[in-house]
Amino acid sequence: MALSRIARGSSLSQSFSKLSTETPQIVSRTGQSVSNNARQVQLFTLVSSCNKTSIQNYSKNIIFQSRGIGNTTQFQHPSAQAALDYDSEPETERVMPELGPTKGFEKPRVVVLGTGWGACRFLKDIDTKIYDVVCISPRNHMVFTPLLASTCVGTLEFRSVSEPVSRIQDALAKSPGSHFFLANCTAIDSDKHEVYCTVVTNDGLPYEPYEFKVAYDKLVISVGAEPMTFNIKGVYEHATFLREVYHAQKIRQKLLLNLMLSDHPGISVEEKRHLLHCVVVGGGPTGVEFTGELSDFIMHDVRQRYTHAKDHIKITLIEGNELLGPFDPKLRQYATNHLAKSGVNIVKGIVQEVQKEKILLKDGTEIPYGLLVWSTGVGPSKFVNKLDLPKSRGRIGVDEWLRVPSVQDVFALGDCAGYLEHTGKEVLPALAQVAERQGKYLATVFATMAKQRGGKANQSEDVNLGKPFEYHHLGSMASVGRYKALVDLKQNKDSDGLSHAGFLGWLMWRTAYLTRTYSWRNRIYVAANWATTLFFGRDNSRIGV
Repeated sequence: MALSRIARGSSLSQSFSKLSTETPQIVSRTGQSVSNNARQVQLFTLVSSCNKTSIQNYSKNIIFQSRGIGNTTQFQHPSAQAALDYDSEPETERVMPELGPTKGFEKPRVVVLGTGWGACRFLKDIDTKIYDVVCISPRNHMVFTPLLASTCVGTLEFRSVSEPVSRIQDALAKSPGSHFFLANCTAIDSDKHEVYCTVVTNDGLPYEPYEFKVAYDKLVISVGAEPMTFNIKGVYEHATFLREVYHAQKIRQKLLLNLMLSDHPGISVEEKRHLLHCVVVGGGPTGVEFTGELSDFIMHDVRQRYTHAKDHIKITLIEGNELLGPFDPKLRQYATNHLAKSGVNIVKGIVQEVQKEKILLKDGTEIPYGLLVWSTGVGPSKFVNKLDLPKSRGRIGVDEWLRVPSVQDVFALGDCAGYLEHTGKEVLPALAQVAERQGKYLATVFATMAKQRGGKANQSEDVNLGKPFEYHHLGSMASVGRYKALVDLKQNKDSDGLSHAGFLGWLMWRTAYLTRTYSWRNRIYVAANWATTLFFGRDNSRIGV
């Protein structure tokens, strides 16, 4: 049927093409335009070779053409072929590519969304002899976030704080049933046990956007959180966050660019001060550590290599409450005093609006800037907000075993998950140590499920998962620059524990983070970078556009 229509359409196209070439000859001989009657006479000469429906369709084309309207692509572009067969079926809808459900003889498939602290620790500990693993994330590496601030000024190189996910779990590269997909998850169908994804980039792919779906036996959601902006106007447009490696790259390029531009002829002193004013919003650990690294860079490197800028560069740290709120009060005061001695201007205020070259505070103060870094904590992502799952303070609600109780075979951990109210537990803070320990715990839960039921979909009911997850805070650390750091090993503000500030704290901070990096490869990178910076200074090469 379809082949006959194609053949018929081809025959009609040739006949109509012949007709269209003959018509201009009539016009050229008579010097007058061909009337509709003349066209009808020519049309009836095709009766022997055309069916009634096709003639009607061609008549419609003649009528539309006389009104200057093209109802087929033939009249929209000279090289386009006419769509003559109006009674044909519509074009078949494109089938979405998929990784279908597992067969009975195959290993159960665990789909992991994300490559943050929780997801990567789970991937590291999951038993791939029992499960196939599919990881879906817009980045193919894990970021060691405690040292990310050091990469912004060249103390460390970017590869020193990133670990490819295929090195964390080599089954993603070697096992035929395990995969890593560079994509964003856009939707979850918990009834069908499927996730729907869109590839991060469509370069070289057959169509755009390239979407696909993956079936799962178990699903682990560990997509993290997004920077909080408190709906302040202009933050996304003008500020730079510090959550990813590309954020650090952008900060480093902007900082070095401003240093070089400030030396150009014709730049006034006021313009230099504007370009070289670095503003940090947020007095948490990330904001304070970046401020400390930046002050070190100014004290040791800018004064030696950018002598024209040493008297004009300035740092302002804006915080609405107290610096380092979770820390011991004595440590907070030490950090405030130390940063002030390092030349940091600490401003207590609330940002009302961010404009292209200045910040407006609620008290009316205007603060111009050349570089603006925004570090005010994290909140639920847009993806988490749109999921039809129970929520706890904006996060995905979980029980004591990190299960999402309203659906089968779905688990959540890290910054995107929080205990439901009926558990009687507080929502845990958005910390790397929380997510990492949840990932380690969940891997043991999956091993328990596999032993009892095999791990396939819809087989986790009445399974004894063992002890629920319990979190014990190990303490907090933060570097404040100039070989000084804070170490607070108290479980909370009211409990007893070690707290220390100064050079000894800095040694503890470096030792702890050096040993916590994910591999010996990263440890060697970090140690080598620290040694290079100590003896030769920070690298001030501006690479990239």
